[in-house]
Amino acid sequence: MKKTSPKNRLSKTEDSVFLNIPYDSLFVRPFLAYICGICAYGLIPRATLEIPGGARRLDRIVALIESCRYSIHDMSRVELDMTPPATPRFNMPFELGLSVLHAMKNPTEQTWFLFESKNWRIQKSLSDLNGTDPYIHNGTVEGVFRELAKAFIREDRQPSVRQMQGLFDGLSPVLPRILTDAAASDPFNARAFKDIVVFTTALAQTI
Repeated sequence: MKKTSPKNRLSKTEDSVFLNIPYDSLFVRPFLAYICGICAYGLIPRATLEIPGGARRLDRIVALIESCRYSIHDMSRVELDMTPPATPRFNMPFELGLSVLHAMKNPTEQTWFLFESKNWRIQKSLSDLNGTDPYIHNGTVEGVFRELAKAFIREDRQPSVRQMQGLFDGLSPVLPRILTDAAASDPFNARAFKDIVVFTTALAQTI
């Protein structure tokens, strides 16, 4: 793999979490749950939504992954995307592979977590990771909060699932305004994502 040049590297951020999740309409609520849960821990969600397209996109993705202390990889979407042409989605397992390789070469620099919505499916869809226990969230907001609480058990700050839900409930009425201001139809938009994180981070300081 091409080495990331120094000018493309980002400074290491101990409180950042790289979030590798499906960008689709069926995953809006779990996506927002991840943001709220991560912010509840006093951590900062990061995602490839922040990265513009172009020839250097892969370098920037690698730099973003390497700059984060943690990474969460949700492998829930193994079905074909039926928008013609019908295809599987490779971006998420590809980014998981980048994180696993980085963590193997730099074991003290990043901890990665594998999330799924269904029990036992990852053993079939990604058998190379057999022996790694995935966090099964069942595709629900509460499930995401429950599994985040298991994954981040060693963090000093330990919000309850109820507190995470409180952030989610506080974000929900504000979300339409955030999307309108970003001229976005969903939160899978660079400006909307940034504004959601800023709002939820500020709200998390009150719990």
